[in-house]
Amino acid sequence: MPAPTSRGAEFWNGTMGHSWISQQAVISDVFTAVTALSLDAAAPKPGEHVIDVGCGTGDTMLAFGKIVGPSGAVLGVDVSAPMLGYARDRSADAGLGNVSFALADATTYGFELRWADLVYSRFGVMFFDDAVKAFANIRSGMKESGRLVFVCFRTLPESPWFHVPIEAARPHVPPPLPADPTAPGMFSLAQKDRLHGILAEAGFRKIVLKETDVPIHGKDIAQSMAFITQAGPLPALLEKASDEQRERATEAVRNALAAKIGADGSSLHVGLWLVSASAS
Repeated sequence: MPAPTSRGAEFWNGTMGHSWISQQAVISDVFTAVTALSLDAAAPKPGEHVIDVGCGTGDTMLAFGKIVGPSGAVLGVDVSAPMLGYARDRSADAGLGNVSFALADATTYGFELRWADLVYSRFGVMFFDDAVKAFANIRSGMKESGRLVFVCFRTLPESPWFHVPIEAARPHVPPPLPADPTAPGMFSLAQKDRLHGILAEAGFRKIVLKETDVPIHGKDIAQSMAFITQAGPLPALLEKASDEQRERATEAVRNALAAKIGADGSSLHVGLWLVSASAS
């Protein structure tokens, strides 16, 4: 199957996709609390059919595969060929025969109608070019009793884990161009009314948006820097900087994070929407 051709697909099939593979263990550790919170909210059950949208390298998809068991099934959907290939290898290593994959954009993928008991996403739904169309298509693959559960970011200032490094780096790099806050990206679903409106227009009911702050497990400064310089909004800010500017900015970020990380590895939090909704 050819790789999807959306702008998001180009991004995740390039350097970023390979970065997430190389940093898979770090990302899994950093998102420990986010994963636990969202999986608990999703409450998968043995025998259920689950769609994991934006499954990436497979952390949550593997968890679903183990929970639903051989009588259940999991479909992982992602636009990134390298990340999906890595997830496929992990599922094979884990001996999970109930997991399948689709290299596709959830906006246009032909989901089996009324198949899923649960649709879940950990940070995989903020990058749609047409969010209403995407969620409506996802809903077509859900049973009438199906439930939707995902986490997405609120605004950048509400996530100090990203905001503190950005503010530390900003004096040392060229100013970024103004961005459209509703454009596909990390914070495209940050505004409560917009997010609720998208889901309602896509046909979802019983929509609940829970404002949740979740601590990030930074472990130590090396792990924190490995993550923050590869993922989130900081890499885009550093991209147009000179080598000297990037070096100064990176040192400033390292110092800012080092001042925040506790002895137990806990540090700053991210501000999330924990979202749930019903297909009908």
